[in-house]
Amino acid sequence: METITINVDYEVAKAYREAAPNQQQKIQRLVNDLLKQMIQEKTLDQIIQQMQTEAKNNGLTQETLDDILHNG
Repeated sequence: METITINVDYEVAKAYREAAPNQQQKIQRLVNDLLKQMIQEKTLDQIIQQMQTEAKNNGLTQETLDDILHNG
């Protein structure tokens, strides 16, 4: 893996920094997978559907993401 820098909203950055290490790893995998999908020129709907499936399979539900964003 390599490190890159991506600008995000303050709330997203704060929530990520305050998340537990295992949650950060899950988020990293999701972002990595999302970027891979985007460079394959799939439609946004296809990307979202696949990411939702992968997130669910990895235990990262919408509720978990919402909790991270709102409660850190």
